[in-house]
Amino acid sequence: MAKTIAAVATGNSISGIGVIRISGDSAIETAQKVFKSKDGTPLSSLKGYTAKFGNVYCDGESFDNAVALVFKNPKSYTGEDVVELSVHGGIFIVEKTLEAVLSAGAVPAQPGEFTKRAFLNGKMDLTQAEGVAELISAQGEEAAKASFNLLQGSLSNKISQVLDELIGCSALMAAWVDYPDEEIPELDEDNLKAILQNSASSLFDLLKNYENGAVMTQGVDTAIVGRPNAGKSTLMNMLSGTEKSIVTHIEGTTRDVVENSVRLGNIVLHLSDTAGIRESKDIVESIGIKKAMDKIKSASLILAVFDSSDILNDDDRMLIESCKGKPCVAVINKTDLESRIDLSQIKAHFDKIVFISAKNNEGTEKLEQAVKELLGVEGFDSSQPLLANRRQKLCVSNAYDYICRAIEGAKAGITYDAINVMIDSAADELLSLTGKKATEEVVNNIFSRFCVGK
Repeated sequence: MAKTIAAVATGNSISGIGVIRISGDSAIETAQKVFKSKDGTPLSSLKGYTAKFGNVYCDGESFDNAVALVFKNPKSYTGEDVVELSVHGGIFIVEKTLEAVLSAGAVPAQPGEFTKRAFLNGKMDLTQAEGVAELISAQGEEAAKASFNLLQGSLSNKISQVLDELIGCSALMAAWVDYPDEEIPELDEDNLKAILQNSASSLFDLLKNYENGAVMTQGVDTAIVGRPNAGKSTLMNMLSGTEKSIVTHIEGTTRDVVENSVRLGNIVLHLSDTAGIRESKDIVESIGIKKAMDKIKSASLILAVFDSSDILNDDDRMLIESCKGKPCVAVINKTDLESRIDLSQIKAHFDKIVFISAKNNEGTEKLEQAVKELLGVEGFDSSQPLLANRRQKLCVSNAYDYICRAIEGAKAGITYDAINVMIDSAADELLSLTGKKATEEVVNNIFSRFCVGK
């Protein structure tokens, strides 16, 4: 018998309603101990997908109105009997309801345990389960769309197609090798190569789009850098929509790294506003400048800010040198003032140049377009199957390598049993991806990163 678990399924904040989810063999029995419907109907008599209005009780005393929604196994999120109690969303009321449910016999759910049970009960595979986590953490529209498609099985279906081809091919090869005296048709060599090439192509497409997918779903680590008073903090505030960074006319105001996540169109930028880059004898400022230089080295995207109202100086040239070979957009700020900057030096070192007035909130659209072009995501299609994380990428990468080795072996004329070993290894990697052959350690690690209640 599966233990009955319970947790708050809604956020830990004041809201219109709060939901306590109960799942397990005794979910309905447990819920009946704390909930009584207005018309006296016991929850055990209800059909699945049925709701009742009533009150929740603690120590025999009612303390709130509630709606109990009953789901019967196997047609529930977890594949078990589930009851969801919706109460008023005050933090105290929600916690008291959960305490009453735990006192009635349920045990606290572990992080991700509801979704883990859904996976173990065959309601979803491992990639779909990871789609749940991605959808919860999505910070932009494209990320939400891609995560929802993952949950709906877009990646699962793609992998299943490849698996069907590989397993079918492997079965025929194994039969022909193991039973040479039987009348089993030998797999045509050209057909074998075509199947393997098609499988490799499908996996290569997933790997090729991984980085773009990661940009759109996970966001981009972005450093805003420039000399003091170039307008870095003003740009940070323009993108954030708030005064996240302190803005003054005094050079060196920002002494440390200020961080914030913002949406630039449908891309999430994890911004770091850094100290102005210049030669400095101030010990505290020097530490901030070193952090800025470290950010240039580690960031996936750099917004190098230059003051269009002033000529380039040694600090600007030090910045230009530091940005060489990095994914960088030159942001020419203060276009509301008379221009004095030498653009020829900027054009000689940067492929993407954008003119803005951060003070007047002008140039956001052009900056968005430049960033998309630089990162190669202007044609991103969230409806296509995507790899959501490095675990998935590693499984697909390993499978792809095994298939490529099988193709090379087929061209070299090695025996079918040796080729079949490589095909089986590729299939095992893809089965690990979907969870059909994933180790218990991998499964536990994935669900441990979920929030409690999901």
